[in-house]
Amino acid sequence: MKKYLLSSAVAIMLGCGLTPQIMADTHVNPFLSEYADKYKIPPFGDILISDFIPAIKAGIEEQKQNMFAITANRAVPDFDNTILPLENLSPILDRVSGVFYHYDGALATDEFAAMAEEAIPLLNEASNQLNLNEQLFQKIKYVYDNSDKQGLDALQKRVVEKYYREFVERGAALPADKKEELIKVNDELSKLFIQYNKNLLNATNSFFITVYDKDDLGGLPESSVAQAADEAKKRGLEGLWVFTLHGPSRLPVLQSADNRGLREAMYKGYTNLASYGEYNNYPVIEKIVKLRAEKARIMGFDNFAQMMTSRVMAKTPEAATDLLLQVFEPAVKRSHEEVADMQAVVDAEKGGFKIAPWDYYYYAGKVKKQKYDLDESEVRPYFALDNVLKGMFGAAEKLYGIKMIEMPDAPKYMDEVKVYEVVDSKTGEHIAVFMTDYFPRASKRQGAWMEQLQSSGLYEDGQRRPIVYNVGNFTRPAGDTPALLTIDEVETTFHEFGHALQGILSKVPYRSIAGTNVDRDYVELCSQINEHWAFEPEVLKMYARHYKTGEVIPDELIEKLQNASKFNQGFVTTELAGAALLDLEWGKTDGNGIDVPGFEAQVTKKIGMPEEITYRYRSPYFKHIFGDDGYASGYYTYLWSQVLEADAWELFKEKGIFDKKTAASFKKNILESGDTEDAMVLFKRFRGHEPDAKALLRLRGFE
Repeated sequence: MKKYLLSSAVAIMLGCGLTPQIMADTHVNPFLSEYADKYKIPPFGDILISDFIPAIKAGIEEQKQNMFAITANRAVPDFDNTILPLENLSPILDRVSGVFYHYDGALATDEFAAMAEEAIPLLNEASNQLNLNEQLFQKIKYVYDNSDKQGLDALQKRVVEKYYREFVERGAALPADKKEELIKVNDELSKLFIQYNKNLLNATNSFFITVYDKDDLGGLPESSVAQAADEAKKRGLEGLWVFTLHGPSRLPVLQSADNRGLREAMYKGYTNLASYGEYNNYPVIEKIVKLRAEKARIMGFDNFAQMMTSRVMAKTPEAATDLLLQVFEPAVKRSHEEVADMQAVVDAEKGGFKIAPWDYYYYAGKVKKQKYDLDESEVRPYFALDNVLKGMFGAAEKLYGIKMIEMPDAPKYMDEVKVYEVVDSKTGEHIAVFMTDYFPRASKRQGAWMEQLQSSGLYEDGQRRPIVYNVGNFTRPAGDTPALLTIDEVETTFHEFGHALQGILSKVPYRSIAGTNVDRDYVELCSQINEHWAFEPEVLKMYARHYKTGEVIPDELIEKLQNASKFNQGFVTTELAGAALLDLEWGKTDGNGIDVPGFEAQVTKKIGMPEEITYRYRSPYFKHIFGDDGYASGYYTYLWSQVLEADAWELFKEKGIFDKKTAASFKKNILESGDTEDAMVLFKRFRGHEPDAKALLRLRGFE
């Protein structure tokens, strides 16, 4: 980012004949006024790191003034004078925080990270000032208590209920002394989240494996070897090969490297990430767990897991655990069968060793090849990123009537970011802006995600449409070879676009209940169901073309993909459910006298985690639950939502994957509806019945 901003500044200075000092003096903080772009895309090229803190402080002041205007109003509190102003409390804070949190995940340069240490406590302070304001809460409570008498429509009542519930959940109803305690805990937690994320990013970037002998690269795809050679060259090690912990480098080693020692080194490097040395997250986690237990006590709960689950569909940690175990136990049973198949291959090859965790991906691939004659390297040439996107967008057009039009001149923070206008495919009407950022870099955290720079809803200038983005860490192009995605990366692309669709298609007039502002254990429904279209034969024929020949993926290869679709589900489900159970156990403890590896080992024994499989994320790099409170005591929601997704997908399979009536119902009741009604009501309206937990077992091939 630093280089990008510098080059932009130089271009401006050269074009205008300004000196650097004059340029600095004439710079206008872009966060302090409404963006000029007609869709309100941030002017990324004009944003300097030095703009964030002044804008955050100005936004906090604007929020204070607008809160005072609400509380000082002597009129009887109602929807128009109390609730509506909360929907747009500080436009400045909205603008700066939207870009701040995006950069924090996707462009956290050293300069940005240094600034973020000051910014996050300020943002936390702004949150406390809002959520714990007694006078404001009493106004909201009055509207909530009298909503039946004020002639509110159903949507307005829903908004009022949500504000009241969220203010209570954040401590607004606490007595003054408890509020003070909560503020201290929140402040400490915000500092610990900063430290955790910094440690994780630094630990990820500091680990690498150098390979000196080309013979040790046997089995690796050419693209992976070329990428490792490029990485070595960047580090001044030309002629060698360097592998990192970033997914496009790590996963090919675990999946394809014939050298068992190389696989072990990579596996241990990843599973010990941020577990030692100057970037050790163990002490940070121990403090977070204790503070969360204290926060739950302040809020009147027995433990943190109880507090968090009370706010969503599950309602209790016991209900969440029960669902997980219904899936975990058959998954573990299946994983034992998978390990036995792998061990048979090792024994047939006279390997002379027992399957270890670092062998799982590699020998799973061999079993897959043996059982289904499917090799990842056969399929990958058909999955060039640009083609995958065409297929994904094409499927969305057939289902939901939207079209993606690239906007090459739109503002962007990196050249490799792509921006699209989403329009109605029949009328051309503007629906949303969609941005993609798919390749890894040192300043980007691992994984893939969707967020919104702007949700749909009411703003100070009227109704606006969303600005949504997807971020990933996929394999970069190498030489003349385009970015070729793995099967997992194709699935991830469709997954995150499913989230994007819920933001893009929202038709809710109020921001607080629009798009993905829904219960945490409901939000993954849209993303996970969208994965299914990725490998349907009809969709594969739309996009899977060999990057060299242009040949459409042959029927024989599609059949192999279909036959292998339930392969290795024991492993996939066990590592996911195991991580979710670990998360819930962290939420139940008070943290006293606990050491992280010891606690993990205790949970491993308690739930019966197979020794060949570790948690999907170990605690030191489990950013979902320790990087912030987002999925804390809520990682189970992926599987909870998978029950909904599996049941919903059965309807599409029954009626047809592009059945117009089914797609229209899903669009109306799920994608467009946000949090306008209880999630179970919306799901039942689409599906016709409550979710069937057995649908997930059927989908995974366990039943």
